[in-house]
Amino acid sequence: MPRNSILIVIVVLLGYFAAAYAEPIPDHARGELLYTNHCVACHNAKIHWRDKRIARDWKSLQAEVKRWQNVSGLGWDSDDIMAVARYLNTLYYHYPTAD
Repeated sequence: MPRNSILIVIVVLLGYFAAAYAEPIPDHARGELLYTNHCVACHNAKIHWRDKRIARDWKSLQAEVKRWQNVSGLGWDSDDIMAVARYLNTLYYHYPTAD
């Protein structure tokens, strides 16, 4: 086996092992990042603690996150919506979740 081929195999294997051990962004961190970048301009903690809030349970919280990302034209996928809903639930609401 030529020397260049061995070097290529080593580089490919190192890349494979690096990818295998790379950790994705934790769900709560992703939710926080999305919320901070796209929502806090209009939403502060008061919006989540008001008496007439629309989110009354886990399902309605998810629906509100989905609704507002649609209104804002963010184009989030279901994982993004779930990440933000989980972040808000952990931070403010503490609703029991099904997942």
